Amino acid sequence: MEIILREDVAHLGKAGDVVAVKDGYARNYLLPRGLAYAATTGNKRRIEVERQRRDVRMATQRGDAEQLAQRLAAVSLTFTVKTGEGDKLFGSITAQDIAQQLKEQGFALDKRRVALEEPIKMIGIYKVPVRLDAGVQAEVRVWVVKE
Repeated sequence: MEIILREDVAHLGKAGDVVAVKDGYARNYLLPRGLAYAATTGNKRRIEVERQRRDVRMATQRGDAEQLAQRLAAVSLTFTVKTGEGDKLFGSITAQDIAQQLKEQGFALDKRRVALEEPIKMIGIYKVPVRLDAGVQAEVRVWVVKE
């Protein structure tokens, strides 16, 4: 059966693609969940309208994300912490700590958007990437200083 995907489906295709799948997969999974339409001429027009709406929405989100990225690039966070020998921290600075300080400065971001690979455990200056909507990424400077 030929269908038109409404959303990206792993191992099958992206939204708007016309793909051939087994009848049972289409009837029992894709169509009831609203992930696809049957490939008719009317549905092809409908999916084209949905694609145009999605493109407009994505362009707006990308513009907003780029503006937020410019504002975040100017942000500098300072953490004053207790340290032990060799400038190692007692504890660490995590993505949640960074998200909390960003929230205090007026940036309402979820901690999962802070792309800190591993917690900060040493004194220094770090550039921490923050993932925003629509594939836009910003870097925030994080200063970790002794108490």
